[in-house]
Amino acid sequence: MDKLLEQINSPDDLKKLAVTQLPQLSEEIRQFILSSISKTGGHLASNLGIVELTIALHYVFDFKSDKLLWDVGHQCYAHKILTGRREKFPQVRQRNGISGFPNPAESPCDQFRVGHAGTSIATAIGMALGLQKLNEEEKVVSIVGDASIVNGLSFEALNNLGLVKRQLLIVLNDNSMAIDPTQGSLAKYFSRVRLSHTYEDLRKTANNIFNHTPVIGKSVEEIIEKMKKSIRMTLPASQMFESLNIPYFGPVDGHDIASLVKIFKSLSQLKHPAILHVYTKKGMGFAPAEEDKPRFHSTGPFKLNGDNAESDSNPPKRSFTDAFSDQIVSLAQNNNRIVAITAAMCDGVGLSEFSKKFPDRFYDVGIAESFAVDLAAGLAKSGFIPVVCIYSTFLQRAFDQIFQEIALQNLPVIFCIDRAGLVGADGPTHHGLMDIGFLRMMPNLVLVSPADETELKLALDFAAANPRCTCIRYPRDTVPSTGLYLPALSQPFQLGKSVTVIKNPDPKAAVVSLGAMLSESLKAAALLKADGIDVDVINARFARPLDDDLLISLKEKYIITVEDHNISCGFGSALAELAAAKFPDAADRIRILGVPNGLISCGSRSVQLADAGINAAAIAETVRQLVNKKYINSSFIAKNV
Repeated sequence: MDKLLEQINSPDDLKKLAVTQLPQLSEEIRQFILSSISKTGGHLASNLGIVELTIALHYVFDFKSDKLLWDVGHQCYAHKILTGRREKFPQVRQRNGISGFPNPAESPCDQFRVGHAGTSIATAIGMALGLQKLNEEEKVVSIVGDASIVNGLSFEALNNLGLVKRQLLIVLNDNSMAIDPTQGSLAKYFSRVRLSHTYEDLRKTANNIFNHTPVIGKSVEEIIEKMKKSIRMTLPASQMFESLNIPYFGPVDGHDIASLVKIFKSLSQLKHPAILHVYTKKGMGFAPAEEDKPRFHSTGPFKLNGDNAESDSNPPKRSFTDAFSDQIVSLAQNNNRIVAITAAMCDGVGLSEFSKKFPDRFYDVGIAESFAVDLAAGLAKSGFIPVVCIYSTFLQRAFDQIFQEIALQNLPVIFCIDRAGLVGADGPTHHGLMDIGFLRMMPNLVLVSPADETELKLALDFAAANPRCTCIRYPRDTVPSTGLYLPALSQPFQLGKSVTVIKNPDPKAAVVSLGAMLSESLKAAALLKADGIDVDVINARFARPLDDDLLISLKEKYIITVEDHNISCGFGSALAELAAAKFPDAADRIRILGVPNGLISCGSRSVQLADAGINAAAIAETVRQLVNKKYINSSFIAKNV
């Protein structure tokens, strides 16, 4: 049998196929994704589950002109393969490859760079209103998952859907999963619908949809009334959406591609917004991903062995997340006031073991970061110690709640900020490069950045005893081996105090490192030592409050700050501000190394550190320039802020 996928270089090629050929194409795309991701790693399970749905959409709509809005975006692999990026797909999420998320720079079929949840309905409404004002006829389609539709922004968008007086199709891709099983009342709502239907029910519903929608000239209201006579519209999902005055169709089988094509052709003619509820199976067609959806949500490379996935023979190295996981359990065993909160990321942030051992003290609120923070505020006000575990990039969604409900109230909430700094293959949408900037301006917050596993444990001990809010940031990386410097790093945390890791009798400069950048700073010190240049290495520990004594101790020395954060508003910037205010003579001796403003593309974290100029080689070269040339290139700072 000829390979169909090899003939598909654009959606126009897809439309040349007969509908009867589409199931074969679905399997070829599924195998192509599986083969590629087994080598590169990536978001696997969700992409295996949405293949037929994606093909059917491209078969009916023309997304070179029509508008397709993805929610989250990590489920766009089949879309990328169908829109001219098949040959580049084996390098997805790799340096010089393509992004794992929609990217308008890659294709006119992508509308937004999107890596966060809850946005597609709102942006689709905006685009539909724009087309409405321009009297344009392009179609608008939003794809949103059952986990994303619980997000507050999704509800705000649905509440404003009545603004649109033209076609807008919202496809609710319901697979009962985010990264972990979908949480909350709405998830249970959908689950009751899902469990109440047999495959035959779904087939009958599909037939009724394309048999009754739409007859040109008839209103949506007439269509819905006909539908209600032939379909029992008494199900929870239909009741919810109909109560918002949103026409609801479904649920239908998301893997019945022929029916999907007919349904999309019918619904594309509507002159009014509508929701199509589609069931898909996450991990479809690959048994390991079907059985272990959290593991294969976003996976590293693995070995394919027929229909099985063999684990790498080398055990994974211990990560900061692993270290956090062990310590939070240990803390909770000794303190029953500790509770843990996450937003649909139980496994990703290392709370799986905690959730098993302390189920009555664990809260997964789904993709609802703002609610997670306010929940923590209420618990803290009631005398508990909430530990809120959220990726840095997602914590940005809760900026106002952190300020209003935590900082202003001076509540002792602990934020454990995973994936801080450069994150590797997920790229710009997931880098955690802004957390110091937006947190250090808030009152009553303490910002801590541990350098290794020992310090992470000490930071958690400090945070649990601190009467103020403590934010602990750490990267998506393995914990470094810093055993040689253990005495310095084993000192208990004291508020706003740094520790000296390397001290020389006559240092030429001091490298002041924040958090996990200590490892690169120590390597840089070794490189410089080989050149006959001695430097002190100081582990800052705190980005707020700063160590006031630090600048005094470093009088007359060049100071190089190193952080895994944007140069703008980061740790180095804070130290320079302190120098300007208290020690003006120190300001011109400070050189700030951090991530320059701009987009750091996907690739390995080590490559990204080099790109940003904050790896050992770059740190050492900065010191050499200062020591040998005896000046500060202030233009470097200016152009990167």
